[in-house]
Amino acid sequence: MEKPIFQDASRAQLSLLSAIEKRCLIWLAHRMPPWVHSDHLTMLGLVALLMAGLSYWLARWNRFGLLLVIFWLAVNWFGDSLDGTLARVRNQQRPRYGFYVDHVVDAFGTLFLVGGLALSGYMGEGVALGLLIAYFMLSIEVYLATYTLGIFRLSIAKLGPTEARILIAIGNLALFFRPVVRIQGEPYRLFDVAGVIGIVGMGLMLITSAAKNTLALYRAERIS
Repeated sequence: MEKPIFQDASRAQLSLLSAIEKRCLIWLAHRMPPWVHSDHLTMLGLVALLMAGLSYWLARWNRFGLLLVIFWLAVNWFGDSLDGTLARVRNQQRPRYGFYVDHVVDAFGTLFLVGGLALSGYMGEGVALGLLIAYFMLSIEVYLATYTLGIFRLSIAKLGPTEARILIAIGNLALFFRPVVRIQGEPYRLFDVAGVIGIVGMGLMLITSAAKNTLALYRAERIS
């Protein structure tokens, strides 16, 4: 039986830190011991997000769990960012397998992280649910665009996964010292405010990207 023809999508990584991150990942990949494989790193990234979610849950009783989250986000960056680079450096790429597994793992990992936030008491369950829905909607749009346009965009508005991890880490540090902020004299949980901003931001990205890609596809397949 002939293998189905698969055209790997080109990758568009235009985030703020992409250039220096790429050099760092290549440097690390060349120094990985032979027994470490991409699948090990992918699993490490998933376990790290599970632990980050549990650390948020721990923060409900001990705020030092917020600092543990930062550690696990760093571990997640190591595993999630390095797995593909290691495969490319060793010329062991599996485009279909890698794309599918990487993004199924991302979906579960995000669920673990945001679920932990909802259990932490630092973010309302409604805001956490809205954040999760906005993320998954944006992810669906990116995957559909990858299939139809052949371009996989790893960043939107100069923000990619690495920048998102850094923003969460900074937010955790702020949360550690000041969990409540006042807006026009009214107290609000800091991460509720941040979560609403994130929902609005991802919503705008979704609408903008969907409109742009719809127009591009319409022009590419215009009916005469």
